[in-house]
Amino acid sequence: MLGQSVLNGRSSSPANNRVFVYEVTGLKQNEETARNNYSFRTSGSVLIQVPYHRMNEEMLRITRMGGTIVNIRPLGSPASNDADE
Repeated sequence: MLGQSVLNGRSSSPANNRVFVYEVTGLKQNEETARNNYSFRTSGSVLIQVPYHRMNEEMLRITRMGGTIVNIRPLGSPASNDADE
């Protein structure tokens, strides 16, 4: 059915198979992350793989954890190099 993908959240769209890599800086421990069984570093950048359908959720989560997204790129594309510019 045409409307079925809207109801169950799934579709055969190629967009559902896409994965993006977020480069995040400034993550810090807070009340939400304190519940994890592990800690993470507070400096440097972290790369997080995110499926297309979860991009907004992940952006909100990163913001709540005090992080800043400095780069978003599709998985499989080469990382940008500022020396080339």
